[in-house]
Amino acid sequence: MKRVVSQFRKKPLAQLIFASLCAAGAQVSHAQTSGDLGSVQSTANWSAADGSGANNPQSAPAQAPTQGSLTTTQPKSIISRHYIENSTAPTSNYTDILQIAPSVSNVDPNGPGLMESQSLSIRGFQDGQYNVTFDGIPFGDSNDFTHHSTSFFSSQSLGDMSVDRGPGDASQIGFATFGGTIGLTSKAMSDKPAFNVAGSYGSFNTWLGSAEFNSGDMKQWGDARILFGYNQIGSDGYLTNAHLSRKNAYFKLEKPIGDNTLVTLFATYSRIHQNVPVGATAAQIQQFGPDFGLSTDPTSQAYYGYNFDRINTDFEYLGIQTKFGEWSIDNKLYTYGYYHNGFNGADPNGETPNGTNFGANNVPGQEMNNNYRAVGDVLNAERKLGPGKLKTGLWITRQTNFRNNFNVDDSLNFAFQSLNFTMNDTLQTFEPYAQYAWNLGHGLTLTPGVKFVSFNRSIDTPLNQKSGTALDYSHTWTKFLPSLTVHERITPDWSAYAQYAQGFLAPNLNVFYVQDPSISGQPNPEQTNNYQIGTTYKTGRLTLAADVYYIDFLNAVTKRTVGSNTTFSNAGGAIYKGIETEATVYAGDGFSLYGNLTFNSAKQKDTGSWMPNAPRQTAAAGLIYQHGPLYGSLITKFVGRQFGDTGDTQPIGAFAVTNLAAVYTIKHLAPWTHDTRIGLQVDNLFNRTSIDALAGYTAADNTPLYWTVPGRSIIATLATSF
Repeated sequence: MKRVVSQFRKKPLAQLIFASLCAAGAQVSHAQTSGDLGSVQSTANWSAADGSGANNPQSAPAQAPTQGSLTTTQPKSIISRHYIENSTAPTSNYTDILQIAPSVSNVDPNGPGLMESQSLSIRGFQDGQYNVTFDGIPFGDSNDFTHHSTSFFSSQSLGDMSVDRGPGDASQIGFATFGGTIGLTSKAMSDKPAFNVAGSYGSFNTWLGSAEFNSGDMKQWGDARILFGYNQIGSDGYLTNAHLSRKNAYFKLEKPIGDNTLVTLFATYSRIHQNVPVGATAAQIQQFGPDFGLSTDPTSQAYYGYNFDRINTDFEYLGIQTKFGEWSIDNKLYTYGYYHNGFNGADPNGETPNGTNFGANNVPGQEMNNNYRAVGDVLNAERKLGPGKLKTGLWITRQTNFRNNFNVDDSLNFAFQSLNFTMNDTLQTFEPYAQYAWNLGHGLTLTPGVKFVSFNRSIDTPLNQKSGTALDYSHTWTKFLPSLTVHERITPDWSAYAQYAQGFLAPNLNVFYVQDPSISGQPNPEQTNNYQIGTTYKTGRLTLAADVYYIDFLNAVTKRTVGSNTTFSNAGGAIYKGIETEATVYAGDGFSLYGNLTFNSAKQKDTGSWMPNAPRQTAAAGLIYQHGPLYGSLITKFVGRQFGDTGDTQPIGAFAVTNLAAVYTIKHLAPWTHDTRIGLQVDNLFNRTSIDALAGYTAADNTPLYWTVPGRSIIATLATSF
C-alpha cells in the first residue's frame, strides 16, 4: 500500500482526477437535495493488458457484468460474452443486454428481444445521437442515424460489447460519435472444433432454436478457421397480438497468410416478421391492462393483421490486418442492406372512424417501403514514431435509400388509394483522421488528434414528404473536430484519464422536407464540447471505475411523434453533466457483489427544463455466484425519474426491474458430448408493469400514448456441445 501511495503522490493527473471526483460527488449530492441535478476494438483479448484476474473465473474481472478498461481514455463499460451467455435471455437484442451499463436505460415493451427497442438512452442521448459499430464498422439508417435492434445481429452471433460514453479520440469514427459509441463485436473463434446446439422455451409462447459449428484450426487449409451459426425465434410477445418471428444466419472465416497477415470474411443475414403496436393510451391501459397491444378484430384499425413489418437485412465485410514496413494496417471493406415493407392501420388507437374510397365502413391504413444499401471502407494504420505512436485512417461510405408511403384499404388486402410521398436519397460520409500518442514517460501519454467530417445529403423526389412538391437538392456539412486526451498508468492495476473532444452530428433528412431548402436555409448541426475525467482500478478482487463529465450541447434537437409522423425541433443549448461509477467486488467462495450508480443532468440552457427521456439517476446492484458447475446472478436495474416530452411534461416515474439467472453445467452427459448447460432466466422477477416511456401521441386528438415495463417472463434453455 505504501508503494501505491508513494506513486500516487508523483502522479499529478491522478491527484487531479481524484480531487475532481470527490468534488463532483459533493456537488451531485447537494444538487440532488436542491433539485438541480437529478475506435471500437474487439474486447475479446482485452484481459491481457487490462488488469489481473480476468482469466480466473473466481475473480471480479471474470464475474463483473460491466467493468471499465485500464487502457481507455474516456468512460467505457465492457460487457463480456460470459455475462451475455449466463445472465441475459437468449432472445435478447443488444439493447436489452446493454441496459445494465451505467447511465444506460432501455425500453423494450414486448419482452427481451421480442420487439425493436423503443428508446435506448445513454446519459440522456437518444438513438440517432450516438454511434453503433460492428467490428469497428459504423452502421445505421441514413435518414436519422437510428438503428433497428431486432435486425442484422442476434445475441448468438455477438461477442463482447462496450459502451463508450463520449465522442472518443480522433480515431473514433461514425455517424454520431458525439453522444457515444456502442461497440458490438463478432464472436471469437475457437482453435478447437465444436458443434453446439441449443433450444429454449418460455413465457408468451417464446421459443428459440440455434446451432453453431466451429471448425477450429484447419491445418490442411493453412490454419484457417470457420464459424457458422443459425438461430430462429418465435414468440406471441408480452403485448397482445405482438407476434415476432426472426431467422438469423451468420458466417465468419479467418485465414492467416504468412506471418503478418490475417484475412477475415464475415456475413450475416436476417429475416423478420413482427406485429408492431404503437403504444396505448392511459384509458386503454386501464381498460385492457398494461399488456394491451393489438386487436384480433378485423374491423379495427388496431387489428394485428394490418399492423406488421417484413424486414430482410444483410451485413458483410472483408477485413485485412497486415504489416507493411513499419506500419500496422487494418482495413475493412463492407456493405449492408436493409429492406423494410411495413403496414399499419391509419389510427390503431381508435380516434379516427373507418372509411375509405372503396367503402364507408372499410378499414383505412398505410403501407411503406424503406430500402437502403450502404457500401464503405474503414482504414486504420499506425506505426511507432519517435517517443510515441502515430495513428491515422479514413472512413468513407455511401448509402442509397428509397422510401415511399401510401394510403391503402386494409379491408381489401391493402388496395392502393393514394400516394403520400416517394423519394430517393443518398448520404455520403468522408472522415479522415490523425492522432499522435506521445509517451511522456512515467506511464503518462498525451494524445492530440483531429478528425475531419463531411456529410453530403441529396434528395430526388417527385412528391416530397410533408411539402408534397418535387425536389432535387443536395447539401454538405463539414467540420474539423479536435480532441485531446491524457492517460496515465499509475500502477499496473490503476489508470486515470482526462479528455476534451468536440462532437458533431449532421441534420436529419427531414430538413429537406420543405418546398425549397435553398431558400429556407439549412439548420446548424448539433455540436458538443465534451469534458470528462475518470479513473479505473482492477485487481482479482476488485474492479472499480468512476468518472465525471460535462457536455456543452449546441443546437439540441428534440422530436415529437404524432400518429405515424415524427417532427423535430431545436431546443437550443443544453448542458449535460454527471458522475458515473461501477464496481465489482469478489467476496470469496464464488460470490461477487456488483453495483453501478450514476447521477445525470440534462437541461436546456434557456428554460432549465429537462431534456426528454433523460433519467436523473440510474443504478444497478447484484449478486453473482460461480463455482464449479453452477452459475447464478440476481441483478436489479433502477431507472430514475424523467420526462417524456419537452417543457417538463409527461413525467415518467422511477422504477426498478430485477432479473434472476441460473445455469448448471454437466460435463460429458453422454460419451459423445462435452458441456451440457441447463439454464433458467427470469426477467422482471417481481412483475413490475408501470409506465416507463412516452410512445408518442394519437394523430386525431393528440392523446398521449405510453409503453409499460413488460411483465415477468421465464425462459429455460438446454444447450449441448459436441
